[in-house]
Amino acid sequence: MDGKLTYSSYLNIDELLALQRQQSEPAHHDEMLFIIIHQVYELWFKQMLHEVEAVVRYLNTDDPLKASRAFARIHAVQRVIEQQVDVLETMTPHEFNAFRNLLNPASGFQSVQFRELEFMCGVGKTAYLELLEQNDAERLRLERRLNEPTVYDALKSFLGRRGYNTGDHDALLETFRAIYDDADSNVDLYMLLEAFIEFDERFLLWRGRHIRMVERMIGFKPGTGGSMGVRYLETTLQKKFFPELWEVRTILGTEVPVK
Repeated sequence: MDGKLTYSSYLNIDELLALQRQQSEPAHHDEMLFIIIHQVYELWFKQMLHEVEAVVRYLNTDDPLKASRAFARIHAVQRVIEQQVDVLETMTPHEFNAFRNLLNPASGFQSVQFRELEFMCGVGKTAYLELLEQNDAERLRLERRLNEPTVYDALKSFLGRRGYNTGDHDALLETFRAIYDDADSNVDLYMLLEAFIEFDERFLLWRGRHIRMVERMIGFKPGTGGSMGVRYLETTLQKKFFPELWEVRTILGTEVPVK
């Protein structure tokens, strides 16, 4: 790099601001907003992947406090991406439909980083690899994510090293119940479990907010990538990353044995 470092050169501002290339001719006013919102989503996905990788690394080195701190940053990012829907909803359905057809066959369904996040959290389906329009490098990234241990695997392994049984569904439920029932003696583990479920909850909240925004914009039209649009997105609300952490709530404070 020639010359001394500046704000612009450090952040590659010229290159960054050249990335918003509109497809509409003449350029539709609201297409700029649509592009920027989704580019920012991808930047936040990159940061979330960075932090989830840190959570795995900290758990693998038996440092639950640092893992919880990484989750705190993830939660803050999740709040931001949910609030971005407010900005997108300043665009009316009429304004969106003015350039929407130009997006075909591009779709948010094709976001590789979003799928990486899902894969890292245990929602891994090889079928996605056939549906996504990715290049060889992206396919390799997704295959690597699909085949590596998830953040939930890292949690189970960490708890196993702490002496807890996480061998199957029932054992994991009993472990979670034991930690919650004696939270005062297991503050670090209690906070860690709460960080995990907040991450899952905020992901579901963002999915729900995104779905309602899509319905508000296009109703039940098919998605630009050929998906069933809102009908497909509704099915994603069943995707809980850490199901036993949700299930244990039902038995906390009871004498009901795990079945």
